[in-house]
Amino acid sequence: MTRRRSFPAATLAGLLTLVLSGLLLPSASVAGAATVGTHNRAVPLTELTVVSEQVASGLRRPIAITGLPDGRMLIAEKDGTVRAYHPGTGLAAEPVLDLTARIDTSDNERGLLGITPAPNFARTGILYVAYTSLPAGALTLARVPLGAPERLQVLLTQEHAEYGNHNGGQVAFGRDGYLYWSTGDGGHADDPFKAGQNLGTLLGKIVRIDVNRACGAKPYCVPSDNPFVRAPGARPEIWLYGLRNPWKFSVDPVDGSLWIGDVGQGLVEEVNHIRPWQGGANLGWSCKEGTPVFDPQQCRGGRYTDPVFEYEHFMTEGCSVIGGVVYRGSQTPEARGTYVASDYCSTLVYAVRPQPEGGYESATIGNFPTQPTAIGTDVRGELYVLSDLPGWLNRVRFERVQPSGGAMASR
Repeated sequence: MTRRRSFPAATLAGLLTLVLSGLLLPSASVAGAATVGTHNRAVPLTELTVVSEQVASGLRRPIAITGLPDGRMLIAEKDGTVRAYHPGTGLAAEPVLDLTARIDTSDNERGLLGITPAPNFARTGILYVAYTSLPAGALTLARVPLGAPERLQVLLTQEHAEYGNHNGGQVAFGRDGYLYWSTGDGGHADDPFKAGQNLGTLLGKIVRIDVNRACGAKPYCVPSDNPFVRAPGARPEIWLYGLRNPWKFSVDPVDGSLWIGDVGQGLVEEVNHIRPWQGGANLGWSCKEGTPVFDPQQCRGGRYTDPVFEYEHFMTEGCSVIGGVVYRGSQTPEARGTYVASDYCSTLVYAVRPQPEGGYESATIGNFPTQPTAIGTDVRGELYVLSDLPGWLNRVRFERVQPSGGAMASR
């Protein structure tokens, strides 16, 4: 998750750069929650704070979390196992899925990285997973029935042998029914393969495919409205490009937009907000790192889509943005529509919200427990956060507070 920097060994051992917890398509309960209590108007972000409650421990480097229709949460552990948690019964002792025989964990940032249920999971039990595969760390997208690892089917791969970092790995279904998958730029630092601006590779991209059909020899189809379907030399699976390591993104279940946390090189960490009609957007890397220019030689003209929120990385406690989710639960109606993200090192919680008149409001609204790696929601849209080396699962809620002056600059 991070670039190569000088940190104490204990910190380096914990750093992950894994790249939008997959979210379910909006279930009836979440979609309904978006309309319940509409008389409760959103309050300024400076009047919100987050409170975390530990509900499970003993996880082994938990890296991704997603909710199931039956109320359970599935938690991916970096070594390739998937654990189940239910609020009523706690964390199950045994994994519900074991993919360790397929997973390359040779580097701190390799492993099982993403997990999301199929929209028809209640009927099929199918999960979609992203991981770095043996023997050489290839980025791999696959589907597998829960509890049946022998029936795993690989859908799409991207070679990634030279460096162990910047693997991306988030998977999520959009409201359009297509599967989205994020990939890093190939690792090391400074975009060594100049992949971010290269449409001929899947590195440094967000991919969008139709997994409900097969086309020719491929176990998936490319949607006809993908932006580069007819572009010579471009991979037609690409939806967005110009990313460094977007190892956590999410889909807003109400409007279908993507919120992407893209890990910076060393100056800034950034969050991008991409609407459904913005397919083909160039998010800038490695011409730009956030809004500043990073490598002028990679700036080839055209239009770049700037982040809607960024914060300083250089000479701060921050090291790696942890892209989060938009809150659509019902427990705190005043916070509905607020995007929540964090940072692996600082643990600060960043809240970002589009403003009706344009632009974005943002504020720092507290801290998560140590080493947050993923922020997800249960079937009701309520928030949970994972902590890496402690192996914790925490339930998160909002509380109202008096304004503290913690507002950050709006864009």
